Amino acid sequence: MRHSDQIETPRGPARADSDLPIGPMDILLVLGHGAGGDVDAPDLLAVRDAVVGAGVGVIRVTQPYRVAGRRAPAPAGHLDEAWRAVLAALRERHPTVSRWVVGGRSSGARVACRTAGVVGAAGIVALAFPLHPPGRPERSRADELATGLPTLVVNGDRDPFGVPEPGPGVEVVVRRGERHDLRVDPAGTAAVVRDWLRARGWAPA
Repeated sequence: MRHSDQIETPRGPARADSDLPIGPMDILLVLGHGAGGDVDAPDLLAVRDAVVGAGVGVIRVTQPYRVAGRRAPAPAGHLDEAWRAVLAALRERHPTVSRWVVGGRSSGARVACRTAGVVGAAGIVALAFPLHPPGRPERSRADELATGLPTLVVNGDRDPFGVPEPGPGVEVVVRRGERHDLRVDPAGTAAVVRDWLRARGWAPA
């Protein structure tokens, strides 16, 4: 079941593109987009297809600045505030869902990590997590991954934003030949996400 609508946030309307299985639903995966991108990025679409095919609902969230037609990203605090409002609204819409997994690609992965505890997430899926700005490894964002929640990071070995190291609760899968956009083999990336969810009992085997 697929539908799209808007959700009001303090930063303007966000959009939620929902792909939900037919019948009872116990888990939802909520994904955000990259800074200048959208929720139709190849890796996000591939993850949606693989995960929905495994019986898990997926909602892709477009931040208010992109809904308004802007490409320059909003400040981190604004992104986090809008994301929290969207998750609160989604919880009201889907009261029977007992487990929420949050994530996204690049900037969307950072937002999911920073807010995971507040929104009550069970786990995090971080695609192309931007460990540092290109050429600036001293500006590491590794601390954003230290949420204490089960976290899957999928990065390309040629990503100029770097590749995080595994840590407590943080599993890192490095995709050979991939850059930041993870466009070489989206289906392979999606299979990693699906299998990670299954390994935790969060998707039907």
